[in-house]
Amino acid sequence: MTVEIVNPATGQVTYRHELLGAADIEQRLQAAAEAFPVWAERSLQDRGAILKSIAAQLRARRDDLQQAMTGEMGKLKAEALAEVDKCAAACEFYADHAADYLKPQIIDTEAQRSYVRYEPIGCVFAVMPWNFPIWQVFRFLAPAFMAGNVALLKHASNVPQCADLILAVCRDGGLPAGVFDVLHIDNDQAAEVLRDARVKAVTLTGSERAGRSIASNAGSQLKKSVMELGGSDAFVVL
Repeated sequence: MTVEIVNPATGQVTYRHELLGAADIEQRLQAAAEAFPVWAERSLQDRGAILKSIAAQLRARRDDLQQAMTGEMGKLKAEALAEVDKCAAACEFYADHAADYLKPQIIDTEAQRSYVRYEPIGCVFAVMPWNFPIWQVFRFLAPAFMAGNVALLKHASNVPQCADLILAVCRDGGLPAGVFDVLHIDNDQAAEVLRDARVKAVTLTGSERAGRSIASNAGSQLKKSVMELGGSDAFVVL
């Protein structure tokens, strides 16, 4: 199925993409499963070097990313460029500080030796919104990559070009095949992806309704979930 993105100001089609079929989804799930153990064994230094290369690619393609954001969801040019710069800075930050965040912590207990050790979990499925189409992705991708995880992204349906550009930036930055991919899928397909045993965790930024659905699906399989949900707080001016 072909999906077209139409500029409401001009009525012109600005981007086309295909919804993935079952075989394509399976290929990406299997690629992520196979990439995970190899990526998890890479040193922090190696993963950090790739993340810094991705940061450089973000800056090199900031105009392309800005134009995609502006064209797809209407973000002002200055705000879009600032969003790209923030993503690049986040990549560099986690590349520089992940070793401190991930080092084992010694815990005082009655046992002879107690500690917390951080291990990668596997494939993280991300369902992301349109309002900050680059930042919302990289704020989870950067720490996930440094922790040794792999990721699959279902982006909001109105920002497919942003999603594809993020994938291109990561690949051009040297990220190995299978470590990250984009799924152009609908909500029913997303539910099936989350139920797949190769997906170990899910992160969502979205509505409370979406959160209930994701939480129910993940909870029934005891999968870890991190969610930032919307609200309707009153803002009263007297």
